[in-house]
Amino acid sequence: MINRSLTQVEAEHRAALLAVEHYAIDIDLTDLPTGPQVRCVSTVTFTCREPGADSFVDCAAEVVSAVLNGADLPPARDGRIPLPGLLASNELRVVTVQAETRDGEGVHKAVDPADGEVYVWTSFEPDEAHFVWACFDQPDLKGPHAFTVLAPAHWTVVSNSGDPVVSPVDGAAGAARRWVFPATPPLSVYNTVVNAGPFHEVRRDADGHDLGLLTRRSLAAVLDRDAEELFTLTRQGLAFFGEVFRMPFPQRRYDQVFVPEFGGAMENYGCVTWSDTVLYRATPTPAERELRAKILLHEMAHMWFGNIVTMRWWDDLWLNEAFAEFACNWAAERATVFTDAWAGHLASGKLAAYLADQGPATHPIRQPIHDVAQAMSIFDAITYPKGASVLHQLMRYVGEAEFAAGMATYFQRYAWGNTTLQDLIDVLAAGSGRDLDGWRAGWLETAGTDRITLRRDGDGLVLDARGPDGPPRPQVLAVGAYVRDGDRLHRLDLVQVELAGPVTPVDLPAGAEVYLVNDEDLTFATTRPEARDTLAATAAALPTAIARGVAVATVWDMLLAGEAGAAEAVRCLTGVLAVETSGSVIEPYLTLAADAAELWSPDAQRPELLAAVAATCRKLAEDTDRRQVVLRTLARTAADLDEVAWLQAQAGDDVDLQWRALARKAELGGAVDAEIAALLAADPDPDAWVRATSVRAASPDPATKRAVWDTLTVERSVPIGDVKHVTALFWRPGQDAVLAPYAGRYLELAPQLHRGGMTPAMVFANRLFPVYGVDEAYLARAETVAAGAAPVVGKYMTERIDVVRRMLRARG
Repeated sequence: MINRSLTQVEAEHRAALLAVEHYAIDIDLTDLPTGPQVRCVSTVTFTCREPGADSFVDCAAEVVSAVLNGADLPPARDGRIPLPGLLASNELRVVTVQAETRDGEGVHKAVDPADGEVYVWTSFEPDEAHFVWACFDQPDLKGPHAFTVLAPAHWTVVSNSGDPVVSPVDGAAGAARRWVFPATPPLSVYNTVVNAGPFHEVRRDADGHDLGLLTRRSLAAVLDRDAEELFTLTRQGLAFFGEVFRMPFPQRRYDQVFVPEFGGAMENYGCVTWSDTVLYRATPTPAERELRAKILLHEMAHMWFGNIVTMRWWDDLWLNEAFAEFACNWAAERATVFTDAWAGHLASGKLAAYLADQGPATHPIRQPIHDVAQAMSIFDAITYPKGASVLHQLMRYVGEAEFAAGMATYFQRYAWGNTTLQDLIDVLAAGSGRDLDGWRAGWLETAGTDRITLRRDGDGLVLDARGPDGPPRPQVLAVGAYVRDGDRLHRLDLVQVELAGPVTPVDLPAGAEVYLVNDEDLTFATTRPEARDTLAATAAALPTAIARGVAVATVWDMLLAGEAGAAEAVRCLTGVLAVETSGSVIEPYLTLAADAAELWSPDAQRPELLAAVAATCRKLAEDTDRRQVVLRTLARTAADLDEVAWLQAQAGDDVDLQWRALARKAELGGAVDAEIAALLAADPDPDAWVRATSVRAASPDPATKRAVWDTLTVERSVPIGDVKHVTALFWRPGQDAVLAPYAGRYLELAPQLHRGGMTPAMVFANRLFPVYGVDEAYLARAETVAAGAAPVVGKYMTERIDVVRRMLRARG
């Protein structure tokens, strides 16, 4: 069936015509233990402001029957059922079957390889609910949802509202139970959820909330290990957001469900769904713990920004994602142990945003979205980390107290409704006394990155600033002056500057050794120092994680722009790593250093730079607190089989590190089959087979490469959250001849990569793209394919083409 994408014009017309009163959704999951089918009955009561008018309901599942006000409806076409001759008050009842529960949209059946148990989850953003049941699948037709779920008797079912009434089904002899959930508050369809399976469940009462954590039984020990930390973060987050927004989370129950074969996390109201890959099988590193905390807080922020108040249309997607990404760092810094969260943001997400914003696929944070298919293409580094950075800058621009007060007003005024960007801007402008029209136009409606350069002007200093197409955007930033104090730098002075145009004086004392532009990382702009070489050489001497991070970001941007080589980036990063103490950034910097050495270096330099990274790892491994993360990077950079053997001896019973070392051994041509079998027997992880696949992916053997490629692309059996780990080991330097056929196969796959919904499309288009064994002629062919692909696929292909083109330039 062709599924016609809903346009903004159609959505506006339908919202002007209809209002949803209530959804009653009956869901039958009893076929799933042995079969593929989910059966649903969707009963929708709604009003029509123009009786006699025609409309349509979205439905891409198989329709068994559809009845409107007692009359049978014509068949669905293009994912829509016509609704002719509407009354002032209407009742629609549609019976559907969705049998595509392995690779289809909206609902997914996963089988745990550990015990054969079945788990099912739903995920609907942006408009995938109508692949499961009939609904008005657009964000501004909100309504209460009452779910009734029939499931196998040994399953647990969770949904948005919690506190269901559970009863055995008459005549089923205990084989099934019915779960009747109370109606939710008015929600957009995409914010609803049903997750089910024989879950392991842990619960806590905290500050008046009933908190739940659920996962598959085979991961019970991992969840139990981390439950206390997750409960603490959940309690801290609910308290922080409830206070700053002056609106406590209005429901007692708050569940978080970790499920297999899920990509990322989804902010379903009161029942967040996560990929269970964040239940790290090995003891999580500091950076992994911080990332998981920020995901938790990101999805929680959506309870207010996205669920309670929802954007009217997808052109204001940033109202959801950018705000939640900003808010998770804000909350982590203020309310949890992760006080370097903004430094971690700079070291990872913000660097990705700088790259994306300077590439051919950049776009304004807010942009016109013609239809939902186009909306799928903007879940990216512009919307998330750039948007978060811009909102962080806005908070500095208007003042944190004024910003928080404005947000509280916004939530109180628009609770359970829909808004546009202008509604938010008006509230923040009124509360701060700032005219934000220029800020809005510059930051939210203009693509590209400002460039700010420090230079001497006579006896003083000035900032030369330019925006993407002219003057710089309105913004506040800081410049720090540093002087030498032994082998460290001491900040002599810090001045906060509001840019007044292309040239802005900076009132700082002369004679400093280093002037750091965008000190404290207050704005989103690439910078260049007064003395280019001095910054890279002295980055390690700067006194704080955020100052060192700004220096690293500048050097990294110079590498991407072709103004610095991989060797300079590696020297800067290894120097910083030698002194860095913040767990938020050590692991990201190790990744950047290895990336610079491996992906961005000329062939002749690569062994030397990898050796420099490896030497840094061996030195840092002497520190017990850093040992785990640096040995992981050493596994990536080990020079030969002897070094791999040493690393395997160091790993001992660290199964995670053993898998990483084995992957490097496979890449270097070592025999690994017997060790794979031994590790599979020793590893308690139910998904250990994925680690084995990753090891095989690194092998230069042509037959092994082909088998892994088929597992990824034909069988699609690798869980979507693990695809990046397998592909990172598939595309390896020095294997160009073996990898050459897969560059062409990628282009053959591209027209179908959108199959299965938004998340698989993003992951496959991005992660399968070749990074070795290609040239400029290949990238030109890829551009042609991207232009004809689905929008989400074309967008991610275009980004990867740009990155690989930059890599080729750096390698040359």
